[in-house]
Amino acid sequence: MGDIIDLRSDTVTRPGEAMRRAMAEAAVGDDVWNEDPTVKRLQALAVEITGKAAALFVPSGTMANQVALLSHCRPGDEVLLGWGSHCTNYEAGGAGALAGIQGREIGSGGMFTRDDVLAALQPANVHFPPTRLVWIENTHNRGGGRVFPQARIAAIAELARERGLAVHLDGARLFNAATATGLSVAEILAPVGSASICLSKGLGAPVGSLLVGDDDFIARAYRYRKMLGGGMRQVGIIAAAGIYALENHVARLAEDHNNARTIAETLAACDRIEVIAPETNIVIFDLLDGAPDAQSLIAAAAEHGVLLSQFGPRRVRAVTHLDVSAEQCARAATLVGSLSDP
Repeated sequence: MGDIIDLRSDTVTRPGEAMRRAMAEAAVGDDVWNEDPTVKRLQALAVEITGKAAALFVPSGTMANQVALLSHCRPGDEVLLGWGSHCTNYEAGGAGALAGIQGREIGSGGMFTRDDVLAALQPANVHFPPTRLVWIENTHNRGGGRVFPQARIAAIAELARERGLAVHLDGARLFNAATATGLSVAEILAPVGSASICLSKGLGAPVGSLLVGDDDFIARAYRYRKMLGGGMRQVGIIAAAGIYALENHVARLAEDHNNARTIAETLAACDRIEVIAPETNIVIFDLLDGAPDAQSLIAAAAEHGVLLSQFGPRRVRAVTHLDVSAEQCARAATLVGSLSDP
């Protein structure tokens, strides 16, 4: 079969030798007691990069999001999110089960506007859950890695302040958004109150996410992290990987974006494939009449060593990352194109 070209997700990356060395040599302490020096260094680096007052290291992106919901809302509250948000589709129903929060999706393709938020605000009536939080995902996974327009973020945040609502940004792939726009992470986050950042996707760390926000938000988040089982002890071994990723893997994200464009351009030339033009490192494409369905094409590609994700009966996702080269991406796209026209 030859080499495996794994395009299922950017979560499949593996730490390289230098990252493993940083992990092995990390100074550690008990982080629940706030005594792990490497975790402190990672959190200080997050504050520097994001421009927020405080940061908290958590085991996963899902926990980061659930902790954010708990920290901003009360049981019975409502959060407004874009269509297809990770928080409402890929977190095992945690918002309802753990926080007692109702989510309502607005807009289309993961994007929404100030007017969408305004139209969705619940009236002050005992029959309705109070709107407490606006949730922005940037970049948007199910939307094809789309970047949430900065002007919209600013307008939504301004409305939220006027109405006394919190705004959280799910930045699982925030550095991809920064790479695509040329804005700094701090500039993107300036209008919002809090954000979550994943270290184990395009940045290539094996595990871990960060929450950032003001001191009061992080103080609440610290308690909820413990409540959800996220308080870890000598976790500097993991935090060291996050530091290495932030210091060494951000600039190279542009390579992933270029590789995604290569895949998209090859697939767009195929008669039986329709591609959503990628803005970052995610390529989503639909299989048209005459092509196999998604399950069949993915199975056939896997037999040739190319791994993809199914996003619908005839929709497929490919995600580029640091463990796939430009040559591998070009080869994978050519293979998929040939399989689409049996």
